[in-house]
Amino acid sequence: MARQRKQYEDDDGRTIADMNVEGMPWYRADRKREARAQAREELQQKIDRGEALTRRETLRYSLYATLAGLTVVGVVGGGTVLFVFLLWLLWK
Repeated sequence: MARQRKQYEDDDGRTIADMNVEGMPWYRADRKREARAQAREELQQKIDRGEALTRRETLRYSLYATLAGLTVVGVVGGGTVLFVFLLWLLWK
């Protein structure tokens, strides 16, 4: 006879805390990687079907592109400031 899971009246099925914690016997390190790959695959299928991105996805990818650009500007700007500082120390 199979055990039936208890049904609680206030349970809506959402996960409160991810129990995929390192050290537990059921830990799977590749779970996040699989989820990311599945999301990427779903996005590629939407693109292949010609569906437009949702407003939220558009904002998210715009934010990612902006942050990537700011990272590049920060690295180049920081390198320039460091270079000028080193030259200033040498000329002093």
